[in-house]
Amino acid sequence: MSKNALLLSSFSGILLWLSYPKADISVAAFFAFVPLFYAIRGVSAKEGFEAGVVAGFVCNVGVLYWIAYVVVKYGYLPLYVGLAAMLAVAAILSIYTGLFAGGLAYLSKKGLPIAVAAPLLWVCVEFGRSHLLTGFPWENLGYSQHQNLLLLQISDVTGVYGISFLVVFVNSVIYGLLNLKEKKRAIVIAEAATAVVTLGLVLSYGYYRVEKIRADLEKAPSGEVMVVQGNIDQSIKWDPAYQRETIDIYRKLTLDGRPSEGGLIVWPETATPFYFQDKDGYQREVVDIARLSGSYLLFGSPSYLVEGGRQHVLNSAFLLSPLGAVVGRYDKVHLVPFGEYVPLRSLFPFMGRIIVGMEDMLPGKGFHPLPLDEEKVGTLICYEAIFPEIAAEYRRLGVRLFVNITNDAWFGRTAAPYQHLSMVKLRAVENRAYIVRAANTGISAVIAPTGEVVARTGLFERTVLKGKIKWTDGMTFYSRFGDVFAYGCFAATAILFLRPIVRRKKNDRRNNGNPAGPEEENGRTGRLSLS
Repeated sequence: MSKNALLLSSFSGILLWLSYPKADISVAAFFAFVPLFYAIRGVSAKEGFEAGVVAGFVCNVGVLYWIAYVVVKYGYLPLYVGLAAMLAVAAILSIYTGLFAGGLAYLSKKGLPIAVAAPLLWVCVEFGRSHLLTGFPWENLGYSQHQNLLLLQISDVTGVYGISFLVVFVNSVIYGLLNLKEKKRAIVIAEAATAVVTLGLVLSYGYYRVEKIRADLEKAPSGEVMVVQGNIDQSIKWDPAYQRETIDIYRKLTLDGRPSEGGLIVWPETATPFYFQDKDGYQREVVDIARLSGSYLLFGSPSYLVEGGRQHVLNSAFLLSPLGAVVGRYDKVHLVPFGEYVPLRSLFPFMGRIIVGMEDMLPGKGFHPLPLDEEKVGTLICYEAIFPEIAAEYRRLGVRLFVNITNDAWFGRTAAPYQHLSMVKLRAVENRAYIVRAANTGISAVIAPTGEVVARTGLFERTVLKGKIKWTDGMTFYSRFGDVFAYGCFAATAILFLRPIVRRKKNDRRNNGNPAGPEEENGRTGRLSLS
């Protein structure tokens, strides 16, 4: 790779990084790919791949730097190990950006316009990153627009991938305009006009949907919710000496600020630093808090299952009725690799968990809504909130409210808590349902079906957050059909790659059947050979 390509690719990575929280310069995403497009102009697929890896690596280091903090602070490992772990994750994820740039370089040499190929390719690699090897859709490109309320609304049809597609498409058009002399003016004008019309339609749709949903919410039945943010220091959270103090904190905050009877109180992930399922004094105290509050209480707690004489730990959510009865339990299904379990441990026994001190957790056996009177609540435990397919499945099961319980204390004051919240917003829009989010140290929030954060806390505050939610009916196109848009992009991309192969084979067959030779045939028909 040339020095110039290296600099251009790195600049693209920096611009992409700046489009995410905390910097949150969302407009940067709309021209962040332009330097990368210059870097891969006229190069081979291999050189394009290298340029894409550089851009992806720079971006991933900027976005995921907090991994080093977690490994060092709570994994109790040396700084060099933390940095190595973060750089390894950044490097692996940069392969996807490399595949995008390499594929784009290949298709460009086949004469395909970047404005056609780039958006389709990007959705394909982003979808792959979100699903392969358990998936890691952390801050997909579309999330960079989490503050752009009107642009977000299209995700109830396309999911986050539609926003990513649009961002890359605008990048491609800008690149075309900057290279007007190298392309036919009519093509550039057509691409620019298409971009303007598409943006106009998407923003118009967003305005229409926001206004309609706000009007519908005025007539929807409501309920009271209260989030308790205990702000328990992660370094002492699992110390038995602090169990009494933790319960006292949650008891005081809950009973001092309790909503009207029949409401919903939410505590964060693993709010109880003990096994709630054990019938002991601590369990009775939690049950007593629910009774005294007169409200439903949803909270996180570790649990266990004994199979084959061995005890397995699970990450669970329990729902207590106002009478203190356990009316529902959900066990987290999608666990965090290297945080809650080590994938492929039998093949790589030397690999350990980033966070030490607990054994590998066991995943739950399905997504089960929790019953709240006549309603159903879908619980997303921590990491599960970044997977759109999980929320969509809950919606298909009749859920009309989502609760996201998490413990972002691991992240400290890094950008990660802000990044996590930015992704949760899309689940509300995709499914047009309220989300109540309880985070141990913040950021706790109530999110409307438009993606607006109607109430929130700050980081590292010990507080309660009160709000009202509305019970929303119906399913969106995305809730019902999932990632149809992404599958369509895969189909279109396959056609782009197969097109030159099919045309070459057609030419070969035509030329093989022409005794006069391709030159004479081309001269006779007036066509140029495409092979």
